[in-house]
Amino acid sequence: MLAGLSTRRYPVGLEPVGKAVKATARSTSKSAVSRRFVAMTEHALGDPLGKDLTGLDLVALISDGVYFADHLCVVALGIDIDIDGTKHPLALVEGSAENTTLVRGLLVGLRERGLAVTRPILAVLDGAKALAAAVKEVFDAPMIARCQIHKLRNVRDHLPEKMRGPVTKRMRAAYHANSALQAQALLEALARELDKTHPGAAGSLREGMAETLTVLRLDLPPTLARTLPSTNAIESMIGICRDHSRNVKRWRDGQIALRWCAAGMVEASSQFRRVNGPLHLAALRAALERHVAAETVGANCNTQDVSAA
Repeated sequence: MLAGLSTRRYPVGLEPVGKAVKATARSTSKSAVSRRFVAMTEHALGDPLGKDLTGLDLVALISDGVYFADHLCVVALGIDIDIDGTKHPLALVEGSAENTTLVRGLLVGLRERGLAVTRPILAVLDGAKALAAAVKEVFDAPMIARCQIHKLRNVRDHLPEKMRGPVTKRMRAAYHANSALQAQALLEALARELDKTHPGAAGSLREGMAETLTVLRLDLPPTLARTLPSTNAIESMIGICRDHSRNVKRWRDGQIALRWCAAGMVEASSQFRRVNGPLHLAALRAALERHVAAETVGANCNTQDVSAA
């Protein structure tokens, strides 16, 4: 079924067992195959939604949404700090839009299943404000990183075809700068140039600019820094989910979308490669702790009441 074979054509994929056995077989009918598939995908749905996460030490969380017809599934992927850089499909929820309530429910579910939310964590998200708001509500010390690829697409959508290539090239060059300050200066210069001719593109570029430079600000080793500025890790999983459900034509309800998405997530987990530069994940945790400590000191300094003479 996940390979695209329909229930009607399921017997075609079976090995020959002889005419006598085939004549008495009852477990290969369309209805029987459908019932088995429903049962197995419900089991797959229970795995990411019910697995105990007590011993999991996440250093990065990636979240994004995928549409199945009119049903939106928001999915979450975690990167463990262990030496293998293991990726973990964590959870999914179904709704009509990426709103804060929906995403908060997903993250609260992770907390209730034992996921530690007190440690510093890098949250790599697309441009949806609901995702960032929910992460900040549930996690004690999150650092938000906006996906650079999503930002490139958003800016491109505000530009005519002839300008998309040059602007994209300059944005990519900025994202590969030697420091976050240099990158921000390059992006702000580009935004000023776009102000007069394409103010929509300039506004899109400025919106969330600092968060698109989060990974660069952490000064991570190059191998790890190539992985975390975008949601590519979860986009790969989403692509597998879409591919497996490509032949589904009738999405009767959200439960079907959840089951197919869960089945795709389980299948994708067997194809995961480890994160580039897994030995540097400890450096990421250290950088996050330094950043959180600096923010805490900055927030607490100069707070003593002073009486004017």
